[in-house]
Amino acid sequence: MKEIKEKTEIELKKMLSENRGALRSFRFSGSGGKTRDVKEGRNLRKNIARVLTEINSRLLSDNSSGRERIKPIK
Repeated sequence: MKEIKEKTEIELKKMLSENRGALRSFRFSGSGGKTRDVKEGRNLRKNIARVLTEINSRLLSDNSSGRERIKPIK
């Protein structure tokens, strides 16, 4: 978790993109009937959530005045 807080916003977005791609390939690789580690998918989803949480918390802290409405990243 400390490593996520130390990364820049660009690095976080890159990490998010990589994790989403890995999750996509994990899901579609199961269609072939291969035996796989189910925890891998769970860990990828958790990592995606961690990165999104950090990005959104940075957006909210930058906009601490509360006057401007910002849209969180999905």
